[in-house]
Amino acid sequence: MSPTTAAPSAESKRTPRKQPETLRIRAITPSFTVNDLKASIAWYRDILGFLVADEIRHEGQLVGAVMRAGAAELILGQDDFAKGKERTKGVGFRVNCRSVQDIDEIARAVEKRGGVFEQPPTTHPWGIRDFTVVDPDGYKISIGNWESDE
Repeated sequence: MSPTTAAPSAESKRTPRKQPETLRIRAITPSFTVNDLKASIAWYRDILGFLVADEIRHEGQLVGAVMRAGAAELILGQDDFAKGKERTKGVGFRVNCRSVQDIDEIARAVEKRGGVFEQPPTTHPWGIRDFTVVDPDGYKISIGNWESDE
């Protein structure tokens, strides 16, 4: 290649996409409506190890929080109880979290901090090793890795 010839750009190296293009999402952020925002923030922070990335306020009142663990985020929002105080939450919903960290080590830390397993660390026939905890509102959180992660 001569000094005047430019190298092909990353853009020109791409294979043309099928048309029409399909949806491509780079991240997904679940949002949970919770009964007691402060208790839920504490649970995700103190039991699972999430960080509070941001607080969401409306007219000075804390109404939500963005929780972060590594590159993943979830949003906790205080229920306004417009649909009733006894509204069921979390039933039939699970968030599967993938980590390259040692699952047994994470599980021991969660248990030491007061977490209770719905399912203790288990290696499934399909190659995933994970555990499941249930948050104060009934949302299931599974944390695991795949054989290819190790």
